[in-house]
Amino acid sequence: MHNVDLDLVEMSLDVIKYAIARISDTDPKLGFPKTAEELKALVGETVTPAGIGGEKAFALFRDVLVKASVSIDHPRHLAFVPASPTRAAVMFDLVTSATSVHGAFWLEGAGCIFAENQAMEWLVSLTGMPEGTFGVFTSGGTEANLSAMVTAREYWRSQDDRRANQRGIVITSNGAHSSIKAMAKVIDADVLLVETEDRFEGGILAETIANMTPDDRQRIFAVIATGGTTNAGIIDDLAGIAAVCEAEKIWFHVDAAYGGGALAVRSVRHLFNGIEKADSVTIDPHKWLFSPYDCGAVIYRDPNLAKKAHGQEGSYLDIFSDEGARGFNPSDYQIQLTRRVRGLPLWFSLAMHGTDRYETAIERGIELAQIAGRLISETDYTELVREPSLSCVLFRRLGWSPEDYRAWTYDNHKSGFALVAPTKTRAGGETVSRFCFINPDTTEKDIADILATMA
Repeated sequence: MHNVDLDLVEMSLDVIKYAIARISDTDPKLGFPKTAEELKALVGETVTPAGIGGEKAFALFRDVLVKASVSIDHPRHLAFVPASPTRAAVMFDLVTSATSVHGAFWLEGAGCIFAENQAMEWLVSLTGMPEGTFGVFTSGGTEANLSAMVTAREYWRSQDDRRANQRGIVITSNGAHSSIKAMAKVIDADVLLVETEDRFEGGILAETIANMTPDDRQRIFAVIATGGTTNAGIIDDLAGIAAVCEAEKIWFHVDAAYGGGALAVRSVRHLFNGIEKADSVTIDPHKWLFSPYDCGAVIYRDPNLAKKAHGQEGSYLDIFSDEGARGFNPSDYQIQLTRRVRGLPLWFSLAMHGTDRYETAIERGIELAQIAGRLISETDYTELVREPSLSCVLFRRLGWSPEDYRAWTYDNHKSGFALVAPTKTRAGGETVSRFCFINPDTTEKDIADILATMA
Protein backbone atom coordinates (compact mmCIF):
# COMPACT_ATOMS: atom_id res chain seq x y z
CA MET A 1 0.00 0.00 0.00
CA HIS A 2 2.98 2.32 0.57
CA ASN A 3 4.70 1.57 -2.73
CA VAL A 4 4.85 4.63 -4.96
CA ASP A 5 3.13 4.04 -8.32
CA LEU A 6 2.20 6.22 -11.26
CA ASP A 7 -1.48 6.33 -10.28
CA LEU A 8 -0.55 7.73 -6.86
CA VAL A 9 1.73 10.34 -8.40
CA GLU A 10 -1.02 11.41 -10.78
CA MET A 11 -3.53 11.48 -7.93
CA SER A 12 -1.15 13.63 -5.87
CA LEU A 13 -0.99 16.15 -8.70
CA ASP A 14 -4.80 16.27 -8.86
CA VAL A 15 -4.95 16.90 -5.10
CA ILE A 16 -2.35 19.67 -5.29
CA LYS A 17 -4.15 21.29 -8.22
CA TYR A 18 -7.41 21.21 -6.27
CA ALA A 19 -5.77 22.71 -3.19
CA ILE A 20 -4.18 25.52 -5.18
CA ALA A 21 -7.44 26.26 -6.97
CA ARG A 22 -9.37 26.28 -3.71
CA ILE A 23 -7.12 28.68 -1.82
CA SER A 24 -6.87 30.92 -4.89
CA ASP A 25 -10.64 31.08 -5.34
CA THR A 26 -11.88 34.63 -4.76
CA ASP A 27 -15.53 33.58 -5.05
CA PRO A 28 -15.90 30.35 -3.02
CA LYS A 29 -19.23 28.56 -2.86
CA LEU A 30 -20.89 28.57 0.55
CA GLY A 31 -22.11 24.97 0.52
CA PHE A 32 -25.30 23.51 2.02
CA PRO A 33 -25.75 20.21 3.86
CA LYS A 34 -27.62 17.23 2.47
CA THR A 35 -29.13 14.43 4.53
CA ALA A 36 -27.23 11.20 5.02
CA GLU A 37 -29.84 9.47 2.84
CA GLU A 38 -29.35 11.98 0.02
CA LEU A 39 -25.57 11.60 0.20
CA LYS A 40 -25.80 7.81 0.22
CA ALA A 41 -27.91 7.94 -2.94
CA LEU A 42 -25.35 10.17 -4.65
CA VAL A 43 -22.17 8.52 -3.40
CA GLY A 44 -23.05 4.90 -2.71
CA GLU A 45 -20.62 2.57 -0.97
CA THR A 46 -17.09 3.95 -0.99
CA VAL A 47 -15.28 1.66 1.44
CA THR A 48 -15.24 -1.73 -0.30
CA PRO A 49 -12.99 -4.82 -0.27
CA ALA A 50 -11.45 -3.95 -3.64
CA GLY A 51 -11.55 -0.14 -3.31
CA ILE A 52 -13.14 2.24 -5.79
CA GLY A 53 -9.90 3.87 -6.93
CA GLY A 54 -8.42 7.22 -6.09
CA GLU A 55 -9.77 8.99 -9.17
CA LYS A 56 -13.37 8.05 -8.42
CA ALA A 57 -13.04 8.72 -4.68
CA PHE A 58 -11.56 12.15 -5.30
CA ALA A 59 -14.25 12.98 -7.87
CA LEU A 60 -16.95 12.08 -5.34
CA PHE A 61 -15.29 14.33 -2.76
CA ARG A 62 -14.88 17.24 -5.19
CA ASP A 63 -18.27 17.01 -6.90
CA VAL A 64 -20.56 15.84 -4.09
CA LEU A 65 -19.14 15.69 -0.57
CA VAL A 66 -17.42 19.06 -0.25
CA LYS A 67 -20.43 20.80 -1.82
CA ALA A 68 -22.55 19.41 1.01
CA SER A 69 -20.21 21.05 3.54
CA VAL A 70 -19.95 24.72 4.50
CA SER A 71 -16.95 26.86 3.59
CA ILE A 72 -15.97 28.50 6.86
CA ASP A 73 -13.94 31.17 5.07
CA HIS A 74 -16.76 32.43 2.83
CA PRO A 75 -16.90 36.24 3.23
CA ARG A 76 -20.64 36.08 3.96
CA HIS A 77 -20.33 33.26 6.49
CA LEU A 78 -20.96 35.40 9.58
CA ALA A 79 -22.54 32.79 11.88
CA PHE A 80 -21.08 31.17 15.01
CA VAL A 81 -17.35 32.03 15.04
CA PRO A 82 -16.24 31.49 11.45
CA ALA A 83 -12.64 31.22 10.35
CA SER A 84 -10.46 32.62 7.61
CA PRO A 85 -7.11 30.84 7.45
CA THR A 86 -4.46 32.61 5.42
CA ARG A 87 -3.44 31.00 2.14
CA ALA A 88 0.02 30.55 3.62
CA ALA A 89 -1.38 28.68 6.64
CA VAL A 90 -3.56 26.41 4.48
CA MET A 91 -0.67 25.54 2.19
CA PHE A 92 1.57 24.83 5.15
CA ASP A 93 -1.10 22.62 6.67
CA LEU A 94 -0.53 20.37 3.65
CA VAL A 95 3.19 20.48 4.34
CA THR A 96 2.58 19.68 8.02
CA SER A 97 0.60 16.56 7.11
CA ALA A 98 3.04 15.46 4.44
CA THR A 99 5.98 15.88 6.82
CA SER A 100 4.45 13.19 9.07
CA VAL A 101 5.98 14.35 12.36
CA HIS A 102 4.70 13.26 15.77
CA GLY A 103 4.47 16.45 17.80
CA ALA A 104 4.28 15.02 21.32
CA PHE A 105 7.97 14.71 22.16
CA TRP A 106 11.13 16.69 21.45
CA LEU A 107 12.97 13.47 20.54
CA GLU A 108 10.69 12.97 17.53
CA GLY A 109 9.71 16.51 16.61
CA ALA A 110 12.43 18.87 17.86
CA GLY A 111 12.64 21.11 14.79
CA CYS A 112 8.89 21.37 14.28
CA ILE A 113 8.22 21.88 17.99
CA PHE A 114 10.87 24.61 18.04
CA ALA A 115 8.96 26.43 15.28
CA GLU A 116 5.65 25.95 17.11
CA ASN A 117 7.23 27.39 20.23
CA GLN A 118 8.26 30.56 18.41
CA ALA A 119 4.62 31.12 17.52
CA MET A 120 3.70 30.33 21.13
CA GLU A 121 6.20 32.92 22.40
CA TRP A 122 4.34 35.55 20.39
CA LEU A 123 0.99 34.45 21.82
CA VAL A 124 2.38 34.60 25.35
CA SER A 125 3.78 38.08 24.72
CA LEU A 126 0.28 39.30 23.81
CA THR A 127 -1.03 38.40 27.27
CA GLY A 128 1.61 40.36 29.18
CA MET A 129 1.99 37.45 31.59
CA PRO A 130 5.33 37.25 33.45
CA GLU A 131 8.58 35.58 32.47
CA GLY A 132 8.34 31.80 32.68
CA THR A 133 4.82 31.73 31.28
CA PHE A 134 4.40 29.30 28.41
CA GLY A 135 1.87 27.11 26.67
CA VAL A 136 1.10 24.44 24.13
CA PHE A 137 -1.07 24.11 21.05
CA THR A 138 -4.21 21.99 21.42
CA SER A 139 -7.04 20.85 19.17
CA GLY A 140 -9.20 23.81 20.20
CA GLY A 141 -10.73 25.76 23.05
CA THR A 142 -12.54 22.81 24.59
CA GLU A 143 -9.33 20.83 25.02
CA ALA A 144 -7.47 23.94 26.16
CA ASN A 145 -10.10 24.74 28.81
CA LEU A 146 -10.17 21.11 29.91
CA SER A 147 -6.38 20.95 30.19
CA ALA A 148 -6.30 24.18 32.21
CA MET A 149 -9.04 23.02 34.57
CA VAL A 150 -7.41 19.63 35.16
CA THR A 151 -4.25 21.54 36.09
CA ALA A 152 -6.19 23.90 38.37
CA ARG A 153 -7.99 21.06 40.12
CA GLU A 154 -4.83 19.01 40.63
CA TYR A 155 -3.05 22.06 42.04
CA TRP A 156 -6.01 22.72 44.39
CA ARG A 157 -5.96 19.12 45.58
CA SER A 158 -2.21 19.23 46.15
CA GLN A 159 -2.74 22.00 48.71
CA ASP A 160 -4.75 19.76 51.06
CA ASP A 161 -4.83 15.96 51.21
CA ARG A 162 -8.46 16.07 52.31
CA ARG A 163 -9.39 17.32 48.84
CA ALA A 164 -8.07 14.19 47.11
CA ASN A 165 -11.54 12.79 46.43
CA GLN A 166 -13.53 15.99 46.84
CA ARG A 167 -15.74 17.32 44.07
CA GLY A 168 -14.62 20.84 43.23
CA ILE A 169 -16.52 23.91 42.07
CA VAL A 170 -15.80 26.20 39.11
CA ILE A 171 -17.38 29.66 39.09
CA THR A 172 -18.14 31.38 35.79
CA SER A 173 -20.88 33.51 34.25
CA ASN A 174 -23.90 32.56 32.18
CA GLY A 175 -22.09 34.09 29.21
CA ALA A 176 -19.29 31.50 29.32
CA HIS A 177 -18.73 29.15 26.39
CA SER A 178 -20.62 25.85 26.28
CA SER A 179 -17.31 23.97 26.60
CA ILE A 180 -17.10 25.00 30.26
CA LYS A 181 -20.12 22.88 31.18
CA ALA A 182 -18.86 20.04 28.97
CA MET A 183 -15.42 20.23 30.58
CA ALA A 184 -16.93 20.10 34.06
CA LYS A 185 -18.78 16.89 33.21
CA VAL A 186 -15.54 15.27 32.11
CA ILE A 187 -13.69 16.10 35.34
CA ASP A 188 -16.78 15.60 37.53
CA ALA A 189 -16.84 19.15 38.85
CA ASP A 190 -19.75 21.44 39.71
CA VAL A 191 -20.23 24.69 37.79
CA LEU A 192 -21.71 27.68 39.57
CA LEU A 193 -23.14 29.97 36.88
CA VAL A 194 -23.41 33.60 37.91
CA GLU A 195 -26.31 35.35 36.18
CA THR A 196 -25.21 38.61 34.60
CA GLU A 197 -26.87 40.76 31.95
CA ASP A 198 -23.59 42.05 30.60
CA ARG A 199 -20.01 41.44 31.69
CA PHE A 200 -18.96 39.40 34.71
CA GLU A 201 -17.70 41.92 37.30
CA GLY A 202 -15.25 41.42 40.15
CA GLY A 203 -17.80 42.79 42.61
CA ILE A 204 -20.37 40.21 41.50
CA LEU A 205 -17.80 37.46 41.99
CA ALA A 206 -16.92 38.69 45.48
CA GLU A 207 -20.60 38.83 46.46
CA THR A 208 -21.20 35.34 45.05
CA ILE A 209 -18.35 33.85 47.08
CA ALA A 210 -19.43 35.68 50.23
CA ASN A 211 -22.94 34.22 49.94
CA MET A 212 -21.76 30.62 49.57
CA THR A 213 -21.85 28.16 52.44
CA PRO A 214 -18.50 27.51 54.15
CA ASP A 215 -18.45 23.95 52.76
CA ASP A 216 -19.04 25.09 49.19
CA ARG A 217 -16.65 27.98 49.49
CA GLN A 218 -13.72 25.71 50.30
CA ARG A 219 -14.58 23.57 47.23
CA ILE A 220 -13.90 26.41 44.77
CA PHE A 221 -10.81 25.57 42.73
CA ALA A 222 -11.14 27.94 39.76
CA VAL A 223 -12.91 31.01 38.40
CA ILE A 224 -13.30 31.34 34.64
CA ALA A 225 -13.68 34.76 33.02
CA THR A 226 -14.29 35.27 29.33
CA GLY A 227 -12.17 37.41 27.06
CA GLY A 228 -14.77 37.93 24.35
CA THR A 229 -17.97 35.92 24.73
CA THR A 230 -18.94 33.86 21.70
CA ASN A 231 -22.44 35.29 21.59
CA ALA A 232 -21.77 39.00 21.93
CA GLY A 233 -18.01 39.64 22.16
CA ILE A 234 -18.28 40.79 25.79
CA ILE A 235 -15.01 41.03 27.73
CA ASP A 236 -15.43 40.38 31.42
CA ASP A 237 -13.94 42.56 34.17
CA LEU A 238 -10.63 40.73 34.05
CA ALA A 239 -8.78 43.05 36.42
CA GLY A 240 -11.56 42.99 39.02
CA ILE A 241 -11.97 39.22 38.86
CA ALA A 242 -8.19 38.76 39.06
CA ALA A 243 -8.09 40.82 42.29
CA VAL A 244 -10.79 38.69 43.90
CA CYS A 245 -9.09 35.45 42.86
CA GLU A 246 -5.78 36.69 44.24
CA ALA A 247 -7.37 37.62 47.57
CA GLU A 248 -9.22 34.29 47.82
CA LYS A 249 -6.26 32.25 46.51
CA ILE A 250 -8.34 30.79 43.66
CA TRP A 251 -7.03 29.78 40.23
CA PHE A 252 -7.94 32.46 37.65
CA HIS A 253 -8.54 31.21 34.09
CA VAL A 254 -9.40 33.42 31.12
CA ASP A 255 -11.21 31.80 28.21
CA ALA A 256 -10.19 34.06 25.32
CA ALA A 257 -10.69 31.37 22.68
CA TYR A 258 -12.53 33.76 20.36
CA GLY A 259 -11.51 37.20 21.57
CA GLY A 260 -7.85 36.47 22.26
CA GLY A 261 -6.83 37.43 18.75
CA ALA A 262 -7.75 41.03 19.58
CA LEU A 263 -4.90 41.11 22.10
CA ALA A 264 -2.72 41.86 19.07
CA VAL A 265 -4.65 45.05 18.29
CA ARG A 266 -3.35 48.11 20.10
CA SER A 267 -6.63 50.03 19.81
CA VAL A 268 -8.51 47.51 21.98
CA ARG A 269 -5.72 45.90 24.01
CA HIS A 270 -6.69 47.90 27.12
CA LEU A 271 -10.04 46.11 27.22
CA PHE A 272 -8.16 42.97 28.28
CA ASN A 273 -6.28 44.57 31.18
CA GLY A 274 -6.08 42.00 33.95
CA ILE A 275 -5.42 39.04 31.68
CA GLU A 276 -1.76 39.30 32.68
CA LYS A 277 -2.85 38.21 36.19
CA ALA A 278 -4.33 34.94 34.95
CA ASP A 279 -3.03 31.53 35.97
CA SER A 280 -4.04 30.15 32.58
CA VAL A 281 -5.44 31.47 29.30
CA THR A 282 -7.13 29.85 26.31
CA ILE A 283 -6.72 31.30 22.80
CA ASP A 284 -7.87 29.66 19.54
CA PRO A 285 -5.64 30.56 16.58
CA HIS A 286 -8.13 28.83 14.27
CA LYS A 287 -10.65 31.53 15.11
CA TRP A 288 -9.25 35.07 14.90
CA LEU A 289 -5.60 34.33 14.16
CA PHE A 290 -6.20 32.93 10.68
CA SER A 291 -4.97 29.39 11.28
CA PRO A 292 -6.70 26.29 9.85
CA TYR A 293 -8.73 23.96 12.02
CA ASP A 294 -7.79 22.51 14.41
CA CYS A 295 -5.54 24.81 16.41
CA GLY A 296 -6.20 26.03 19.94
CA ALA A 297 -3.73 27.02 22.64
CA VAL A 298 -3.50 26.91 26.42
CA ILE A 299 -1.04 29.16 28.26
CA TYR A 300 0.10 28.66 31.88
CA ARG A 301 1.63 31.15 34.30
CA ASP A 302 3.47 28.18 35.87
CA PRO A 303 3.92 25.43 33.25
CA ASN A 304 5.40 23.12 35.89
CA LEU A 305 1.97 22.79 37.47
CA ALA A 306 0.58 21.64 34.13
CA LYS A 307 3.41 19.17 33.75
CA LYS A 308 2.65 17.68 37.16
CA ALA A 309 -0.99 17.28 36.17
CA HIS A 310 -0.56 15.94 32.63
CA GLY A 311 2.82 14.21 32.37
CA GLN A 312 2.36 10.54 31.52
CA GLU A 313 4.57 7.69 32.64
CA GLY A 314 5.30 4.33 31.06
CA SER A 315 8.37 2.22 30.36
CA TYR A 316 7.92 2.87 26.64
CA LEU A 317 8.05 6.62 27.35
CA ASP A 318 11.19 6.62 29.51
CA ILE A 319 13.45 7.34 26.54
CA PHE A 320 11.78 10.73 26.06
CA SER A 321 13.15 11.89 29.42
CA ASP A 322 16.73 10.79 28.80
CA GLU A 323 19.48 13.39 28.70
CA GLY A 324 19.99 12.98 24.95
CA ALA A 325 16.29 13.50 24.22
CA ARG A 326 15.59 16.27 26.68
CA GLY A 327 13.58 19.21 25.43
CA PHE A 328 10.07 20.64 25.46
CA ASN A 329 7.51 17.82 25.27
CA PRO A 330 4.06 19.26 24.38
CA SER A 331 2.35 16.12 25.64
CA ASP A 332 3.34 17.08 29.19
CA TYR A 333 1.13 20.17 29.25
CA GLN A 334 -2.29 19.07 27.96
CA ILE A 335 -4.50 16.01 27.91
CA GLN A 336 -3.37 14.56 24.58
CA LEU A 337 -0.39 12.28 24.18
CA THR A 338 -0.55 11.74 20.43
CA ARG A 339 -0.69 15.07 18.59
CA ARG A 340 0.18 16.57 15.25
CA VAL A 341 2.31 19.73 15.16
CA ARG A 342 -0.80 21.82 14.72
CA GLY A 343 0.95 25.10 15.51
CA LEU A 344 3.14 24.91 12.39
CA PRO A 345 0.65 26.52 9.95
CA LEU A 346 0.31 29.49 12.34
CA TRP A 347 4.09 29.73 12.67
CA PHE A 348 4.60 29.74 8.90
CA SER A 349 1.88 32.34 8.34
CA LEU A 350 3.32 34.59 11.06
CA ALA A 351 6.84 34.14 9.70
CA MET A 352 5.70 34.92 6.16
CA HIS A 353 3.39 37.87 6.81
CA GLY A 354 4.69 39.37 10.05
CA THR A 355 2.72 40.35 13.12
CA ASP A 356 1.90 43.85 11.82
CA ARG A 357 -0.27 42.40 9.05
CA TYR A 358 -1.99 40.23 11.63
CA GLU A 359 -2.90 43.31 13.66
CA THR A 360 -4.30 45.00 10.55
CA ALA A 361 -6.38 41.96 9.58
CA ILE A 362 -7.80 41.50 13.08
CA GLU A 363 -8.61 45.20 13.38
CA ARG A 364 -10.58 44.94 10.14
CA GLY A 365 -13.00 42.55 11.88
CA ILE A 366 -13.56 45.16 14.59
CA GLU A 367 -14.08 47.83 11.95
CA LEU A 368 -16.61 45.65 10.08
CA ALA A 369 -18.62 45.28 13.28
CA GLN A 370 -18.78 49.06 13.64
CA ILE A 371 -19.83 49.40 9.99
CA ALA A 372 -22.55 46.81 10.54
CA GLY A 373 -23.75 48.68 13.62
CA ARG A 374 -24.08 51.86 11.58
CA LEU A 375 -25.93 50.15 8.72
CA ILE A 376 -28.31 48.40 11.13
CA SER A 377 -29.11 51.72 12.81
CA GLU A 378 -29.75 53.39 9.45
CA THR A 379 -32.54 51.03 8.35
CA ASP A 380 -36.13 51.46 9.55
CA TYR A 381 -36.64 47.71 10.06
CA THR A 382 -33.57 46.69 12.11
CA GLU A 383 -32.06 47.89 15.37
CA LEU A 384 -29.09 47.04 17.55
CA VAL A 385 -29.66 44.91 20.64
CA ARG A 386 -26.42 46.27 22.13
CA GLU A 387 -23.44 48.19 20.81
CA PRO A 388 -21.02 46.04 18.79
CA SER A 389 -18.27 44.45 20.88
CA LEU A 390 -15.04 43.19 19.29
CA SER A 391 -16.31 41.71 16.01
CA CYS A 392 -19.77 40.59 17.23
CA VAL A 393 -23.02 42.40 16.51
CA LEU A 394 -26.41 41.48 17.98
CA PHE A 395 -29.42 42.99 16.22
CA ARG A 396 -33.12 42.43 15.76
CA ARG A 397 -35.47 42.58 12.80
CA LEU A 398 -38.45 44.52 14.12
CA GLY A 399 -41.62 42.49 14.21
CA TRP A 400 -40.01 39.09 13.60
CA SER A 401 -40.71 35.89 15.50
CA PRO A 402 -38.15 33.11 16.11
CA GLU A 403 -39.65 31.24 13.15
CA ASP A 404 -39.02 34.27 10.89
CA TYR A 405 -35.33 34.33 11.85
CA ARG A 406 -34.91 30.60 11.20
CA ALA A 407 -36.69 30.75 7.84
CA TRP A 408 -34.55 33.72 6.79
CA THR A 409 -31.36 31.91 7.80
CA TYR A 410 -32.22 28.81 5.81
CA ASP A 411 -33.39 30.76 2.75
CA ASN A 412 -30.13 32.71 2.53
CA HIS A 413 -28.01 29.65 3.23
CA LYS A 414 -29.77 27.33 0.79
CA SER A 415 -29.47 29.90 -1.99
CA GLY A 416 -25.71 30.02 -1.39
CA PHE A 417 -25.81 33.71 -0.54
CA ALA A 418 -24.95 33.93 3.17
CA LEU A 419 -24.97 32.12 6.49
CA VAL A 420 -26.13 34.28 9.39
CA ALA A 421 -27.71 32.36 12.27
CA PRO A 422 -30.08 33.50 15.02
CA THR A 423 -29.17 33.44 18.67
CA LYS A 424 -30.77 34.48 21.96
CA THR A 425 -30.04 37.39 24.23
CA ARG A 426 -28.67 36.61 27.68
CA ALA A 427 -31.39 38.61 29.41
CA GLY A 428 -34.90 37.55 28.47
CA GLY A 429 -33.90 34.94 25.92
CA GLU A 430 -35.19 36.95 22.96
CA THR A 431 -34.37 35.46 19.55
CA VAL A 432 -32.27 37.92 17.54
CA SER A 433 -29.74 37.82 14.75
CA ARG A 434 -25.98 37.99 15.04
CA PHE A 435 -22.95 38.86 12.91
CA CYS A 436 -19.44 37.69 13.76
CA PHE A 437 -16.72 39.14 11.54
CA ILE A 438 -13.44 37.28 11.10
CA ASN A 439 -12.73 37.39 7.39
CA PRO A 440 -11.06 40.68 6.34
CA ASP A 441 -12.38 40.08 2.81
CA THR A 442 -15.96 40.72 3.94
CA THR A 443 -17.12 44.05 2.50
CA GLU A 444 -19.56 46.78 3.49
CA LYS A 445 -21.62 45.77 0.46
CA ASP A 446 -21.83 42.20 1.79
CA ILE A 447 -23.29 43.52 5.03
CA ALA A 448 -25.72 45.86 3.30
CA ASP A 449 -26.88 43.10 0.94
CA ILE A 450 -27.52 40.71 3.83
CA LEU A 451 -29.53 43.34 5.71
CA ALA A 452 -31.52 44.05 2.53
CA THR A 453 -32.78 40.45 2.54
CA MET A 454 -34.55 41.25 5.82
CA ALA A 455 -36.60 44.08 4.30
